[in-house]
Amino acid sequence: MGSFRPTADRPPPGAFRWSLLRPVIGAEPATGERAALALALARAAAALAILGSLIAAPARADPPPCPAGAERYAEYRMFFGRNREGVEVVSDAGWRAFLAEEITPRFPDGLTVVDAAGQWRTPSGRIERERTKMLLVLAPPGAESLRRTDEIAEAYKRTFGKEAVLRTVGSACASFL
Repeated sequence: MGSFRPTADRPPPGAFRWSLLRPVIGAEPATGERAALALALARAAAALAILGSLIAAPARADPPPCPAGAERYAEYRMFFGRNREGVEVVSDAGWRAFLAEEITPRFPDGLTVVDAAGQWRTPSGRIERERTKMLLVLAPPGAESLRRTDEIAEAYKRTFGKEAVLRTVGSACASFL
């Protein structure tokens, strides 16, 4: 077997043929540009590989089964801020009335309310803080329960002049022990 000797026209096996870029960039890159082009090509290849794995990944796995004696529920957490423009507009009495008139009738089987301290960054970069009520509801999964949380959020915004209510939706196994 003879030994391979690279020449200007014949790079070693596996080496990138820079001349292939001639039609794309108009010339073969100079030696100093090769490192930057190689890095850009490597980054593009890595991005394509990541994108390909995301496209090929399954959309969503089913949640694991619940333990014996537990049932699967939709878990809704809703966060009700009590301030508007830095001033508390939802008093304790106002919250109790809202809970009794809007939330309890929609989820009469049970719910939990927790006092919380919320904060967020305003568009101007200032940190705002306010007293918050967090509602936790376990309900049968499905569109009906989700619709009820939508109605609660809309009623809260309308009643207290709030811009938004944060809602998270998850899944939980629950049982009374």
